[in-house]
Amino acid sequence: MGLDFNSTAVKQNIIRAEYGMEKESLRTDLNGNLSHTLHPFVDDPNIDRDFCENQIEIISDVFDNADALLAHIDDIHNKIYSALNERKELLWPFSNPPLVKGEDDIPVAGFTGEMRSKTVYRNYLAKKYGKMKMLFSGIHFNFSFTDELITVAASAAGKNKFDFKNSIYLELAKKLVEYNWLIVYLTAASPVMDESFVRYSGFSAESAHSYASVRCSRVGYWNDFIPILGYESIEDYIVSVQKYIDAGKLKSVSELYYPVRMKPRGKNTLEGLRNGINHIELRTLDLNPLTRAGIFKEDIHFIHVLMVYLLSIENRYSDENAQIRSVLNIKRAAMFDDKNNHIEFADGSLPLREAALRELDRIRVFAQKYLPVYLYAVEYQQKKLTDGRRYAEIVKEQYSDEFVQKGIELAKSYSHAPKGAAVYV
Repeated sequence: MGLDFNSTAVKQNIIRAEYGMEKESLRTDLNGNLSHTLHPFVDDPNIDRDFCENQIEIISDVFDNADALLAHIDDIHNKIYSALNERKELLWPFSNPPLVKGEDDIPVAGFTGEMRSKTVYRNYLAKKYGKMKMLFSGIHFNFSFTDELITVAASAAGKNKFDFKNSIYLELAKKLVEYNWLIVYLTAASPVMDESFVRYSGFSAESAHSYASVRCSRVGYWNDFIPILGYESIEDYIVSVQKYIDAGKLKSVSELYYPVRMKPRGKNTLEGLRNGINHIELRTLDLNPLTRAGIFKEDIHFIHVLMVYLLSIENRYSDENAQIRSVLNIKRAAMFDDKNNHIEFADGSLPLREAALRELDRIRVFAQKYLPVYLYAVEYQQKKLTDGRRYAEIVKEQYSDEFVQKGIELAKSYSHAPKGAAVYV
């Protein structure tokens, strides 16, 4: 169905969207060991735990511009660092963990009372997937179109607003999985692993240096099968997920470790989706250690452009082969070598860098016409691949030697950093 880009009202409203994010980070002591103190925040709506007791999760409010979102994240960081500085603890700024002393060194988050089921679920995950992969931290980026855009776009299409909104997000989620390799390639920032994590995770010496994003690679945090999902309707999608739950492959929809999720308002349940899709969750962003926030504004705006662009291209049926190819492309894009690793398309393949430059060229043409205010964000991505450097290249160059010690120094600098601190140019 897509958007009617000939509609003046649609063109006027695609510039705005709503952003939110969940940012995971590990707490460490001043020597880079995993912290074994209890989570320092209770009943704070913006600060929670993830899998581990020492894995802080920032849960942002929703904003209609990137600057406000990043300022909000900065304020939450200030609150966290205020508490951690008193404890002599740090917030680890990388997706890959620091020093690890084995699975016994990883404390499962200890929820109690009415929340105890969360700990039971985490123990189930630990047994099924192992605790080591649970240490990977990243950003889940939430994106939604404004209600104004959905309203005018549904009107332009002559469609019911509720059905139109669901169809737009179904189409977007499907296409975003197909193009997710591009996001992973452009934002990967975790090429370095500490020797202790390599040893306890069972990685080979060769594989330890092969990835630009370990968590998005074939050795990262994935289900032990590739789910094949239905996108023809919301019911089609729900049924496709439910069949894996019924077969015992998933405990619940929360165990769907997929690059893109469609989320309802409130609690994440399949039943909730029947009441309407509220937003798209993009789950393949590494923590970017080159900025205190973990993500740059330019990358947020590029994601916005990509979301709109995807609704301008042909809406093809995504069969099993296409979905498998899309997931494998994400794992290929997580490789560090971007010349000898290829992205597979239905009609052939291209080396990573060449494929990315081709797609960015197309997106740039679209942005010039429909989103010129964010054209700079597309050119920013192109610069990474021409006269600039990818984040993974910079991180590998700066942190391959003495990863933990240099990581501690960076974490200390961020614990007292001024607002808006960023070091990537």
